[in-house]
Amino acid sequence: MSLYLLYESASGYALFNCHGIDEIGQNTEAVRNSVEDLTRFGKVVQLVGFNPFDSALDALNQINAVSEGQMTDELQNFLEANLPKVKETKKAKFSLGVAEPKLGSHILEVTKIPCQSNEFVLELLRGVRLHIDRFIENLKPGDLEKAQLGLGHSYSRAKVKFNVNRVDNMVIQAIFLLDTLDKDVNSFSMRVREWYSWHFPELVKIVNDNYLYAKVAKYVDNKSELSEDKLPGLIDLVGDEDKAKEIVEAAKASMGQDLSPVDLINVKLFAQRVMDLAEYRKKLYDYLVAKMSDIAPNLAALIGEVVGARLISHAGSLTNLAKCPSSTLQILGAEKALFRALKTRGNTPKYGLIFHSSFIGRASARNKGRMARYLANKCSIASRIDCFLDKNTTAFGDKLREQVEERLDFYDKGVAPRKNIDVMKVAIGNVDNEEMDVDEIPTEPSAKKSKKKKSAEMDVDEAPTEPSVKKSKKSKSKVDSVANGEEKQTAVTNGDGTGKKKKSRKSVQDS
Repeated sequence: MSLYLLYESASGYALFNCHGIDEIGQNTEAVRNSVEDLTRFGKVVQLVGFNPFDSALDALNQINAVSEGQMTDELQNFLEANLPKVKETKKAKFSLGVAEPKLGSHILEVTKIPCQSNEFVLELLRGVRLHIDRFIENLKPGDLEKAQLGLGHSYSRAKVKFNVNRVDNMVIQAIFLLDTLDKDVNSFSMRVREWYSWHFPELVKIVNDNYLYAKVAKYVDNKSELSEDKLPGLIDLVGDEDKAKEIVEAAKASMGQDLSPVDLINVKLFAQRVMDLAEYRKKLYDYLVAKMSDIAPNLAALIGEVVGARLISHAGSLTNLAKCPSSTLQILGAEKALFRALKTRGNTPKYGLIFHSSFIGRASARNKGRMARYLANKCSIASRIDCFLDKNTTAFGDKLREQVEERLDFYDKGVAPRKNIDVMKVAIGNVDNEEMDVDEIPTEPSAKKSKKKKSAEMDVDEAPTEPSVKKSKKSKSKVDSVANGEEKQTAVTNGDGTGKKKKSRKSVQDS
């Protein structure tokens, strides 16, 4: 059985025919030794056909298809044109060697060409890759390297290129920076407190907030110069007139030592730096909230932006988080405690990062484990919806949050929660609400019209009963004059040819 080799280069598809395979006996070591020598390898492998790519974009599309294990129409036409014809009733007397097993299975499924991919074929393809520039004519030196470089850049760029609004790497970097800023702001604030307390120690007990303390320290500067003139500005900073007056009174009777102007300048600069970091931390948090609403809106609506971002960061990406089962997501972040419990045969942890959610804190001590398991289940559902849903909506996250609230009520009060399938149906209905409204608008009037028509047809005798009585009374007075003409006139005036005629005949008979 003859062997053909399919080689996908950066310039195009190449098909080679291998001779003397039976003599070699498919010995991998013999092939590996003969690959280096072109004279020996050229006797075994010969070029059958070469199909160059039309452009760089065409090359990128073809290589993307090959990497995904799909055979394009161009590759199919190339193989059918250069390979021997295979009859449907007979078995092929050749096989095609490919580097990608998935591509080989797809070629076999579509064209019925037998394919193989093993170590022997890979060694032959390695030799083809080594001497490809010698096999193809009219190929200038350096052209293949340029094509490989351009295709490699475009292929890597296409693989890295995602939707810029849904890049979860930005969330991972933002939550890491947010944690770092929290530590830095706290440590710097403590340093400002300790530094300025040498000058104004009473201010620590009056102002508890770190950011506000830095602002007040910068505004007060030298305590000996603090007077009633600075009271309005101090009230604007503190937001409380009594507290501002307390700061002024404490400055008058302060026990702190005096600082030189250079020391005060350094304290003010450091306080300003702490204020800038705190303000940047607020902006970074707003940025994280905005990114989470784009990347994982349902997870953010369920468990919060910060906890959701921590879960994504710890898993590595939103896709990895969606792949995690709920049991893994439940203890995500508590791996050290888990392995310690497994090693010492103790109790395994009940929760990891999801412990920071408000739902776990609201649950009672005996229900924290069950609540963590239920919350992890809902977080797993929300992460998978965010990962694979194209629409940017929080409908599912809101409904999942309602389910967690109902579960809390069930644990505390015994109120039975709704079933998950019913809640998901409502959420899907909310997502498709606009489309459903468009579909329902023309159906309702038609139903009403049909009901009106049916009621008009079925209740003909019930509705006009009173007018018929009046008509019958009139017919009694005018019977002697014209009886036959009166029947025609009632049929025309009433607009009904059946019921009114009968009543008019009855009135004639009564008269």
